[in-house]
Amino acid sequence: MTDPSVQLYSVRDAFAADPIDTLRRVAAIGFTQVEPYGVLENAEVLRTALAENGLSAPTAHARLVGVEQRPVFEVAAEVGIGVVIDPYIGAEKWQAADDIAATAKALNDAAAVAAEHGVRVGYHNHWWELESRIDGRSAFEVLADQLDPRVVLEVDTYWATAGGEDAAALLKRLGDRVVAIHVKDGGLATDGTGQVPAGQGQVPVADVLAAAPNALRVVEFDYFDGDVFAGIATSLAYLAGAER
Repeated sequence: MTDPSVQLYSVRDAFAADPIDTLRRVAAIGFTQVEPYGVLENAEVLRTALAENGLSAPTAHARLVGVEQRPVFEVAAEVGIGVVIDPYIGAEKWQAADDIAATAKALNDAAAVAAEHGVRVGYHNHWWELESRIDGRSAFEVLADQLDPRVVLEVDTYWATAGGEDAAALLKRLGDRVVAIHVKDGGLATDGTGQVPAGQGQVPVADVLAAAPNALRVVEFDYFDGDVFAGIATSLAYLAGAER
């Protein structure tokens, strides 16, 4: 298992104001890996400031469905991003089997384009993919059944739990398709408020980690009431203690 990563969306305000200093601060906390968002929008920073701060980006978030994909994959390949993950497809697309099949086809098509650049494609869930049921199964798992083996999954364990799923059981069912997990915790509000460092909320984080021993751990906060750099540092320390 590799060192934990951190989703830079967690520190988005600081990153927007001064991306280079933000990466320096993240590295100073002890992270060696980050998960960028907006691959194209932040391409210049990623090209230079990652290596300058001793950071790598094995995964990143970027919209892939319904957009021009090749420029995203070109930048990803250039800066060493191995998996580009589509982070969001709205809840309205997860209520019917035909819509889920269309999403699966779009991701499969993207994976073929990504492969030309030596990059893989992934998908990241929110709560609605787990709450929505198709013939008794979560829409997320219905999607997974239709994905090309080249398409991988990043399970956001907070959102999965908020959607009513047993996140650890979900991870065990999905197995090695899950290459990364978002490690975050809180009171399970679906607006993302009330989030706390890992191990301090209602997500069964220890069980989640045990259920996906080989998945990259990516610390994330959607919102944090306090110094978010302190929050991600506390979550990193939790992971270090939990996985000795």
